[in-house]
Amino acid sequence: MKLQVTQENLSRALATVGRIAAGRNTLPILSNVLLSTVENRLRIAATNLEVAMTETIGAKVSSEGSITVPARLFSDLVNNIPEGVVTLELSENKLLVTTEQYESVINGVSAEEFPVMPALKDGKRLIIPVSILKKSLQQVVSAASSDDARPVLTGAYLHSHEGQLYLVATDSYRLAEKIVQPCKEAVSLLIPASSLHDILRTLQDDTSDVTVAYDDQQVRFSVADIELITRLIDGNYPDYRKLIPASFQTKALVKRADFANITKVSSLFAREAAGSVTIKLDSESNAVSIRSVASQLGENTARAEAKIEGSGDVTLNSRYLLDALGVLGGDEITFSINGKLDPVVLRDPADKSYTHIIMPVKS
Repeated sequence: MKLQVTQENLSRALATVGRIAAGRNTLPILSNVLLSTVENRLRIAATNLEVAMTETIGAKVSSEGSITVPARLFSDLVNNIPEGVVTLELSENKLLVTTEQYESVINGVSAEEFPVMPALKDGKRLIIPVSILKKSLQQVVSAASSDDARPVLTGAYLHSHEGQLYLVATDSYRLAEKIVQPCKEAVSLLIPASSLHDILRTLQDDTSDVTVAYDDQQVRFSVADIELITRLIDGNYPDYRKLIPASFQTKALVKRADFANITKVSSLFAREAAGSVTIKLDSESNAVSIRSVASQLGENTARAEAKIEGSGDVTLNSRYLLDALGVLGGDEITFSINGKLDPVVLRDPADKSYTHIIMPVKS
């Protein structure tokens, strides 16, 4: 194998693919990236047996071949080489990396020892614009659980319902639901949230569409020259729609920036109480107030003007509230409550496609 690539393209591809190899792997070979020539291009691939990612970049190939090399060393080396043309040449199981000023030799491992990359030949397909998928992932995936005790909650549920494609995630304390786009097909995919974070990092605004191909066991995301294949989570997602209230006793329309500011200030005094703050909606004063108490430090009450229907209060985790306010779009949000133990719903009144739910803390 001998080829030439630009440092910029190689560095970018290694940054994208190398994350898959950078995790804790039981097999040493999984810490390597696979380099192979494909139709006068260079393909860079990595897998951890659950997820596989490849990126193909332009190259001037003099001779075909393949090799695996340590992902971290190769990436660090390329990142520190000046911009320009990089020559990669394989000699037995050693990769020679040369430029005008640098010459390095990396001990590799035969490509035959690398796990077979998963493939998805036959399956159904969805086409989703990059801008829509990117926003959907930003608004939803952070609500998934990181606790492996309930595997189904560590994923995001991409599914069709009444002619719409939905993406939803929950950790049982909060829930985020996004209507992605119209959908006539029957779709039900439980995708690991960690894989969706990997996809989110690769999405660039200058690309147009993402192709989502899937079968009963795997899903593949293809965008530009990047592909990611991941196994689906086995299990049934909870019937989350039962959690979404149909009506509310109390509702506030408040500027999102104001609400975020008073929540941040109140959270400073909520650290002793695991972030718990009490939010009060008062229709007489037309104000949202947030109160937090720290027995060792003091207490705080912060207020923001709002348009309020009804009155009531609820105790929430301030971190969850800040996360929700961070992913909601628009200048204003609606904050809707019923009883002290009923789900709280946050929405952007100008965007009915997104719903964020937070479960109250028992005060």
